[in-house]
Amino acid sequence: MKKTTEIQTFTIDVGQLAVRILRIGQPESPPVFFLHGWGCSAETMLSPAKSIAGHRCCYLFDFPGFGKTEPPPQAWDVGSYAKLTHEIITKLLGDSEDKADVVAHSFGGRVMLKLLSNRQLSGMYGKILITGGAGMKPKRSWKYYYKVSLAKVLKFPFLLLPASLSEKGLVHLRKTAIWKSLGSSEYSTLQGVMREVFVKTVREYLEDTMSSISHEILLVWGEDDDATPLYQAKRMEKGIEGAVLVTLPNAGHYAFLDQPAQFNAVLLAYLQGK
Repeated sequence: MKKTTEIQTFTIDVGQLAVRILRIGQPESPPVFFLHGWGCSAETMLSPAKSIAGHRCCYLFDFPGFGKTEPPPQAWDVGSYAKLTHEIITKLLGDSEDKADVVAHSFGGRVMLKLLSNRQLSGMYGKILITGGAGMKPKRSWKYYYKVSLAKVLKFPFLLLPASLSEKGLVHLRKTAIWKSLGSSEYSTLQGVMREVFVKTVREYLEDTMSSISHEILLVWGEDDDATPLYQAKRMEKGIEGAVLVTLPNAGHYAFLDQPAQFNAVLLAYLQGK
């Protein structure tokens, strides 16, 4: 028998993409799937996966455009990532009759909420734990609206030009220091199609999908999360009938890294509970 801490790496083909998968734990045990956050990779969630590897078979994979999986062929929205996630999990389950338990962080939580709102797909899923999940509309400061207004003012003259000149002007504008100062730090580090993916995903809010989710969901949040603040977790708990919120003190957006012992204890108890 392989050691439960031994990590196996392989790829599976989904459409045009070869998705990198990590597997750790007991191969014959029920599976748990880990979905990482934006800008991360499968390795980010190895700590909680290793904590339950003696009890479960854990799969972690790189979303397209992250880690060692190539970017999608075009700018995907949240729904496209949800579809791919379902296809990957379906392939990994194979002929197993086990339901898919999922642990999702940040962007992975956004994807999971989108997936669970589709009643045709949600039936194959078991227990869902979301930590620092994205997808709720944030509270905006006056600085945000100032930047949005300034961006519109800067773009307006170029939009009056003929199409060919307009596009050239906008390309030049996007290279200027003032335009770059208006974007988020995450956006400025991205290249190519992933910039478009970022814009599409962060602009899609999932409040309207929550009433369609009938699944049991455990929300585990760091009290000091400044990326997806606690008020967003409370909004999820209120909007999803089967959601329960647990907060961890002295933990931020990566609660499973800030308070690993507490997080892992909650995770194991939840998965083992009836």
